[in-house]
Amino acid sequence: MELNEFEVEEEMLGDLKIVQDTRYYRFTSDSVILSKFAHAKANDRVADFCSGSGIVAFHFYALNRHLNFKGFTLFEMQTTLADLSKKTIERNNFSLFEVENCRLQEMDKKYEGAFSLVLCNPPYERGGFENECYEKAVCRKELTITLQEIAEKAAFALKYGGRIALVNRADRLAEVCYTLKMVGIEVKKIQFVSGKQGDVPYLVLVEGVKGGKPCSQILPTLING
Repeated sequence: MELNEFEVEEEMLGDLKIVQDTRYYRFTSDSVILSKFAHAKANDRVADFCSGSGIVAFHFYALNRHLNFKGFTLFEMQTTLADLSKKTIERNNFSLFEVENCRLQEMDKKYEGAFSLVLCNPPYERGGFENECYEKAVCRKELTITLQEIAEKAAFALKYGGRIALVNRADRLAEVCYTLKMVGIEVKKIQFVSGKQGDVPYLVLVEGVKGGKPCSQILPTLING
């Protein structure tokens, strides 16, 4: 596997590496927090929506590789980022991973009801990208996909009883819960994230279940400082 002049290998967990490109959007702590929040089960078949360079799925697998997963499918619109995921797969000899370089809205019919778990660190900021390059802006801002579209595709891709774990802005919690409920996904677990003790939360982690009954568990606030 050859890396170009802008690509670097960064440590993930243990001997595992992830390939990043210094010119493009690189993963933040949001992705690592989400991968730790998501609950893994044996025989899960996992989708990573808006996967970027794949950090959420790769880190989630690294944390839980003692389990017998059925497979991982990474959905990423930008070819440059999808190609980075492919290099990470090659670098680590991952046999359970595949990459779909497509718009999430155009997901193939074959994935209907295919997954038991969806992971998603979506673009959740609003506004334009006047002072940013387009490739970075679409990773952060709802320019090419909305929360509603993500929820609809999660409902499409999840089997009955399947889960979605996602991260979003804390001040969008009501919108997240409402949007998921409208597509038949019930929010079952909520955890806020703050920079330090006593600060107002800036992120929220949510787990929803397709076809689940109404009842949400509120976890202690996570301090990410």
